[in-house]
Amino acid sequence: MTTSNHKKVLAQIRSKPAKLKRFKKYNTPKERSCGRTQHKCDRCGRTGVGGHINKYGLNVCRCCFREIATKLGFKKYS
Repeated sequence: MTTSNHKKVLAQIRSKPAKLKRFKKYNTPKERSCGRTQHKCDRCGRTGVGGHINKYGLNVCRCCFREIATKLGFKKYS
């Protein structure tokens, strides 16, 4: 019963209260106060593994930034 998103499994075991209680106790991720998993991209939901841009309140990953940079007014100098 492994999955990347713990909420998908909750839908499957809702009818079994004992299993649901045990699942929530051991498999729900902890709330983080710092680190990579705290920062998520507002656009795609990617965590800050590859690169996360918090500056100017953007809160987007590097991939999304490349897509929307020209709309935001950034210019590429090469």
